Amino acid sequence: MLFRMATKQSNVGDQPLLTLLIIDDDPRALEITQEALTQEGLRICSANHPERGLDLFFKERPQVVITDLMMPKISGMQVLERIVAADPAVDVILLTGHYSTDSAVEAIQKGACDYLVKPPDLEKLRARVGQLMADAAHRKRALTLDYELLETYQFEGMIGRSPLILELFAKVRRIAPHFRNVLITGATGTGKELTARALHQSSPVTSRPFVVCNCSAIVETLFESELFGYVRGAFTGAHADKPGLFEFANGGTVFLDEIGELPLSAQAKLLRVLQNQEVQRVGSPVPRKVDVRIIAATNRDLRVMVKEKTFREDLFYRLAMVEVKLPRLEERKEDLPLLERHFLEKFGNEYKKDIQGMTRRAQSLMARYHWPGNVRQLENVIGSACMLASGPVIDISDLPDDLKSTVANEPEDGILTLEALEQRHVLRVLEQMGGNKNRAAEALGISRSTLYSILGKMESPDPNAEMS
Repeated sequence: MLFRMATKQSNVGDQPLLTLLIIDDDPRALEITQEALTQEGLRICSANHPERGLDLFFKERPQVVITDLMMPKISGMQVLERIVAADPAVDVILLTGHYSTDSAVEAIQKGACDYLVKPPDLEKLRARVGQLMADAAHRKRALTLDYELLETYQFEGMIGRSPLILELFAKVRRIAPHFRNVLITGATGTGKELTARALHQSSPVTSRPFVVCNCSAIVETLFESELFGYVRGAFTGAHADKPGLFEFANGGTVFLDEIGELPLSAQAKLLRVLQNQEVQRVGSPVPRKVDVRIIAATNRDLRVMVKEKTFREDLFYRLAMVEVKLPRLEERKEDLPLLERHFLEKFGNEYKKDIQGMTRRAQSLMARYHWPGNVRQLENVIGSACMLASGPVIDISDLPDDLKSTVANEPEDGILTLEALEQRHVLRVLEQMGGNKNRAAEALGISRSTLYSILGKMESPDPNAEMS
């Protein structure tokens, strides 16, 4: 027998079966293990040679693999290494008739989820496999739920379900039908252009042009001609009339990104557009009427710039008639799983790779990171990981070194007491829940009063206060 498959049909309709692969060069042990583990909803593949087992692994993509340690040509440890390298999300159990502590430690370090002595206690093995299969089924359901949530919590290209982002969606919907001027503020990478596009797409002029101008990318001497246009002969090289961005966007929306970089001379002329809805081409004495909505965005504090006289106060108040502030990714970490799924799908399609998800340890590391570059940085990290990934699952090894080193180098306080470890874990969960204490207590499996008690001890100025 080279290999065989056994399936006990499930009564759950078209729900896909989970798959278990058993590799053992002892035919009798292979048969006993397979018969002991046969159960409803589980498809079992088996092979009595490691090479055929690996072929079967890449063909069938099982969720759990049980492999003997001592086999000819390819050892179980080598099988483990190849499987984990191809798909770190697979749970691998090693069986051996020659147990050693060194071998067990090596197996766990290389990614095995368990290391058992042969012949195994079949009841315990059934229970262990049942637990792993339940975990795999949960991950499958979570993946399906992620796709459903992506459809539910997507708004004009923006994704999220945190209170902050849902509030942003609601504000955009309220503003879009009526706005003339909007100021979007937020750190780099928070999605200012996406928000501007959402405003335009939700407005009555959605079919009209949406014109983007990056104010930081235009040479100061060319600002006027780019924004307002010029007439033939206005300057050397002006061989024909050219409309500016405002005329081109007539009837639609102009998005002025990095408005804080606009020179004072151009700010005065922009103010005239906002006040009179007219532009004047360079070299022309005749103003031209335009009908445009203006969305400006900046990562700078324009109020400070107004005080420093580097930004016109009258222009600021015109632009900031409605201000939309975007939260940092650090403030809405509840959205990380949805954003990760979105970018995995995006780059999987772009690179034509079957990227199915991320390992739990990779997700945990991403959740602990502070994301100074916000959603744009997250997108770049996942894009890079998808490009480097050799299998269907992103693991820690696929993530950038600077991200791994930053999280690994978080300050430690030497040997922690159990209480200090508890406090650190509570803080981490609270951070992941965006500071929401109710959700943090639920995630930790404790009452709110217990959570407040732990936090209260941490805030006490007297380290021995709890003993008084």
